[in-house]
Amino acid sequence: MFSFLKSLFFEKNETVKKSYQTPQITKSLKKNIALFKAIFDNDDTIIYRECETLNGSSCCLIFVDGMINNEVINKNVIERIMNYPIPQDISTNNLIDFFTRKVIVVDDIKNKTDLDEITSSILYGDTLLLIDGVKEGLLLNSKGWQTRAISEPETENVVRGPREGFTESMSLNISLLRRKIRTPQLKFQFKEMGLRTKTKICICYIEDLASDKILKEAIKRLNAIDIDGILESGYIEEFIQDSPLSLFKTIGNTERPDILAGKLLEGRIGILCDGTPFALTFPYVFLENFQANEDYYNNFIVASLNRILRYIGFFLTTSIPAIYLALITYHQEMIPTPLLLSISAARAGIPFPTVVETLIIGLSFEILREGGVRLPKPIGQALNIVGAIVIGEAAATAKLISSPMVIVTALTGISGFATPKMLGAAVLIRLTFLLLASFFGMYGYMFGVIGLFIHLMSLRSFGVPYMINFDSLKPQDLKDTVIRAPWWYMKLRPKLINKKNFKRQAKLQRLQKGGK
Repeated sequence: MFSFLKSLFFEKNETVKKSYQTPQITKSLKKNIALFKAIFDNDDTIIYRECETLNGSSCCLIFVDGMINNEVINKNVIERIMNYPIPQDISTNNLIDFFTRKVIVVDDIKNKTDLDEITSSILYGDTLLLIDGVKEGLLLNSKGWQTRAISEPETENVVRGPREGFTESMSLNISLLRRKIRTPQLKFQFKEMGLRTKTKICICYIEDLASDKILKEAIKRLNAIDIDGILESGYIEEFIQDSPLSLFKTIGNTERPDILAGKLLEGRIGILCDGTPFALTFPYVFLENFQANEDYYNNFIVASLNRILRYIGFFLTTSIPAIYLALITYHQEMIPTPLLLSISAARAGIPFPTVVETLIIGLSFEILREGGVRLPKPIGQALNIVGAIVIGEAAATAKLISSPMVIVTALTGISGFATPKMLGAAVLIRLTFLLLASFFGMYGYMFGVIGLFIHLMSLRSFGVPYMINFDSLKPQDLKDTVIRAPWWYMKLRPKLINKKNFKRQAKLQRLQKGGK
């Protein structure tokens, strides 16, 4: 009885297994062509180019129209197949090897039998060569779609520094990075993500600088992503970042190869995503929000001054409305009498309390800013200028808001532009501080500041403290925080990020290895 049930169970499983078995490439060219026509049913962009060799062997090239280099296919593949003399003693089993070594002139050829991998490669711009009597296909590298020219990123303009930026082509982005770091220790690992889009991503790092623990954790998080499509690196960022509910990003992004190269040289890891110019970098810490690549190209004194101005700008854009509201509402005794009388005269006849006034003008400014970003560039600039002047002046004249509030809002908005990486977080922090100050005055504002620092101290980016070096008094730890020390003083890389080679300067590295 047991043997009967066992045989019945296994027979049933075998039947189910066979019924769900994936189709495979066979030796029959006609069946293979029919198979791919069934896969790409109702898709007129798929081209099937059949041809014969001089000895009568039938072949078929399958590719996507518009995604291949036609010159490579016509001259290096089709013309060679049809005109190259093939010895009579070449057997069918050796024909594919003969084509690979003698006939086809393409830089990258791979023998493949996996149907899913072949289909994905065809849709990515490769060409499949099928030969009658051969039970595998040749994938030929024939990618030839149009790419955007290299130009300076509009979101990261510089006065001094390289003018090139990443594009939507991953291979081009890798070449830009290779030109910056010419060492065999620079490694690239490729992955395919998205069930339907099958987007290629590339993990890049310097092997003797990057932490093995952080690299393994990054790969683990990437492997855990389960989604049908990846269209931009922002998809990946949301899946792998620490503290996804925090206002502060723990993964950086950049369009500039020089910035990514600088991060890799400190032991960080980067991710390039095909189809977007934005590369991801991690670990990402708080002080990177105030750094600019131009800081490292200019004089260190000027760079330090600019960086201090960014910290001041962040403080002003998050705190000015809350402090103004607290002083006007609860702490008038802290304002000089002439200034208090001037503000009181300006507020005479204003129908709204200060908190409502602040929220109205702040909301109007954010709507203008968002509209200016989304509209075409010339129209957006005109909207920002005209909207700020006309609406502000008209509202003050109509006594809907006071003149001091217009000044406070303008200073708040201008200060926010000093730290564009934290623009979104600054708006929400500003609103939180404003609401706390409206209920508790300066005490509420201070509670908000304390809560913000506690939150920042609790954040991690791939195990690295988000406020790294801010709680240290060692000169080496403070060399690249609020100020930028000269290059000859920055001898060590960040210790919590770099786990292998702390020495930044080449001479120190040679001495460490016992060289001269």
